[in-house]
Amino acid sequence: MAKNNIITGIDIGSSNIRTLVAHQIRGEENLRIVGVGVVTSAGIRRGIIVDIEEAIKAINESVELAERMAGSAVNRAFVSIGGNEISLENSKGVVAVGRADGEVEENDINRVIAEAQAIALPMNKDILHIIPKKYRLDDQDNIKNPLGMRGVRLEVEALVVESSASHMKNLTKAFYQAGIEIEDIALEPLASAKSVLTKKQKELGVVLINIGGGTTSLAVFEEGEILHTAILPIGAGHITNDVAIGLRTSIEVAEKVKLEYGSALCRDINRKEEIDLSQFDSQEYGYVSRHHVAEIIEARLREILEMAQSELQKIGKAGLLPAGGVLAGGGAKLPFVSELAKDVLGLPIQVGFPQGFSGVLDKVDDPAFATAAGLLLWSQDHQGGSSISGNDAIFAPIIRTTGSAVGKVRKWVGKFLP
Repeated sequence: MAKNNIITGIDIGSSNIRTLVAHQIRGEENLRIVGVGVVTSAGIRRGIIVDIEEAIKAINESVELAERMAGSAVNRAFVSIGGNEISLENSKGVVAVGRADGEVEENDINRVIAEAQAIALPMNKDILHIIPKKYRLDDQDNIKNPLGMRGVRLEVEALVVESSASHMKNLTKAFYQAGIEIEDIALEPLASAKSVLTKKQKELGVVLINIGGGTTSLAVFEEGEILHTAILPIGAGHITNDVAIGLRTSIEVAEKVKLEYGSALCRDINRKEEIDLSQFDSQEYGYVSRHHVAEIIEARLREILEMAQSELQKIGKAGLLPAGGVLAGGGAKLPFVSELAKDVLGLPIQVGFPQGFSGVLDKVDDPAFATAAGLLLWSQDHQGGSSISGNDAIFAPIIRTTGSAVGKVRKWVGKFLP
């Protein structure tokens, strides 16, 4: 595992930066969370760094809070990446099996993934992940893991996840200047999936929808494979903005009203119930209808979910995922959000919470911690731990690919910094 068996995951969100510190204890199956740090994001908009100095300050504050709770220093971390700078591209790779007897070795798998990676990229793009969707060996198709099988021609169909080169460089530079080495960068919806989705859900077919502050991400799995992932440029922060406009009040008051009196469905809210704004700010006065607040929230949430439904329609999976949908992120905590999602998506819906941990669980038993917790589990694959087995083996090649991307950016940063 990581040095001194300390693992750190840092979720760079549009609304909050969340840091989790965990210990890998010998003899314990689950990672033990020992440190938690949450601060309001600064210098970040829709998952993108727009002010690097402000972002560095917020990262340091979040890490310091987690360090104080954990009683140990953090100098390495697994980091999430999101934002609407992310794009997807399908690719194929073909190689001849190297051994004379035709047995597929790990080197053959690495070579065919490298072939899939050899695509023409725009000047401002870097490859973040290569996600193998399925392999083909001679005439046998739909192979999940060809290792040890025999054949002559090995093919792979892969999903290439690309990120803006400047986005990667700014993210890496911010952590470098904060004194934290990035062990690996993980796409936010893939990290979230590690902590809130079960193996059975991935086998049956499931969509994870993570409603963050500035963006909403989704990842679709079926038969243990990642079918599709996307990041939508709208999130729970837009709901707050709408409430502020609708009530003609400040963002701060609107956020408090949303959290205390908000609902994803307006139909069950009494039209006569009113909210006294002065309880949130002495400068505010007057009453507003709680039903009207719920109408505003439902309209924006419905828009977010309809955009997610459009992504499912693109891949022909709308209404066709037996395990349904799992909601995560801060936006998943609104009352009746599951009921609204059922109406829009036509699927069974549940709210996802991080699984597979011990320690200070009361601090992280929250769908908003899905990504940060997933980064801790991601670390086990990065280190080649026992978690790479069965359907999770699909994530092993991803780690090797992102490692090289981080290395390239690290070298670039080194040219400009002492």
